[in-house]
Amino acid sequence: MLENFRNHIEQYFPHLKDGKFLLACSGGIDSVVLGHLCFTLKMDFSIAHCNFKLRGTESDKDEEHVRVMAAGFAKDIFVTSFDTHGYMAKYKTNLQIAARELRYKWFSELMEGNNLKTLVTAHHADDSLETFLINLSRGTGIEGLTGIPSHTDTISRPLLKFSRAEIVDYAVEHNLKWREDASNENTKYLRNNIRHNIIPKLKELNPNFLSNFLKTQEYLGQTQEISSSHITQLRRELFSKVGEVEKVKVATLLALNPTKAYLFHFFRDFGFTQWEDIYDLLGGSSGKEVHSNTYRLLKDRDFLLLKPKEQEETKVIYIEESQEILVEPISLKFIKVESMGESSPKAIYVDKEKLKYPLTVRKCEKGDYFYPLGMLGKKKVSKYFKDEKMDIFAKENQWLLCSGSDIVWVIGKRADDRFKITEMTKEILKIIFE
Repeated sequence: MLENFRNHIEQYFPHLKDGKFLLACSGGIDSVVLGHLCFTLKMDFSIAHCNFKLRGTESDKDEEHVRVMAAGFAKDIFVTSFDTHGYMAKYKTNLQIAARELRYKWFSELMEGNNLKTLVTAHHADDSLETFLINLSRGTGIEGLTGIPSHTDTISRPLLKFSRAEIVDYAVEHNLKWREDASNENTKYLRNNIRHNIIPKLKELNPNFLSNFLKTQEYLGQTQEISSSHITQLRRELFSKVGEVEKVKVATLLALNPTKAYLFHFFRDFGFTQWEDIYDLLGGSSGKEVHSNTYRLLKDRDFLLLKPKEQEETKVIYIEESQEILVEPISLKFIKVESMGESSPKAIYVDKEKLKYPLTVRKCEKGDYFYPLGMLGKKKVSKYFKDEKMDIFAKENQWLLCSGSDIVWVIGKRADDRFKITEMTKEILKIIFE
């Protein structure tokens, strides 16, 4: 196995030879073998161990075992412990998810703090098969059937081509010592049930089952690459972006077949999971929305609009008479001038004596109205937005400059006639929107 591992590193993981990395080690057979292989090949790494405090003294013995191993390799070791049950209670999650989130967050912090670019884990071929079967049993797309990736931007898994049997043989051959976690035998957990009751039966049916599975995963991975390339190109062609908002025509999406599959691939990376709701959005009324944790997807007339969620913004910003510049949430300049120049959507001239300070900058509220410059009479701001064919996101992002309860400027669009320059004007204020 050592020679195969050496060749595998040379061909697929050369970056592990060129720089120091972080090796995750639980003390179990898989990570002990991985550590021994990397040490034997004189690779540069530090060891990280998580003590989840789930098995009393047994967890502490795991930690001690890894410390002894690191000392034998003369490698730096990082150790931490977690209140795993406390985390589960706080975030209302199960044990497996809690343990995963805790350790990978800590690994990330370690890597950043020690300038390490890669985390190496001991996942192997049987792990990938177990993941495949778990995803298959729950229902999944092609991504769930391609197993555990051998590479991500920060994680490498060089044991994925090796079976559990090969790992055991290597450990026995080199007289390695490792720790056994009794909970791995408990078949109430789905992964353990698959490991102990299903996979052995599959291997009995076909002794080459695991190697054939690895070939199948390779083919599925290639198919996924083709699909991903097609989706990326199609998304580039169909979606347009202005600022933070992406938009796509509803009719274009409905013309794609199968529509639901395309919706899944277009929007899954933005955290959406409510695929029926997104499909219904295509035929829904304007203004209907679907949310993920981080994004909003909105139906606006003939388009779907996608936008990141924003933190609640300050509702009202005050501008004192002596203030010449506003930087946040938008950029405004206030300049006293002797004469009026040419007005534009980005620059207006107002009669300063008509202003009541402090001025305010705020978003539109229900019932707001103004007197559009050059028009007779007043107009509801909502009606003005509609006439301007502004989408809902644009309406939400539109700022108003106000004097008391009166709107001075729909900023960047239309000034109010009540504050215009007249023959009676004594002080002219130029306001610039940048």
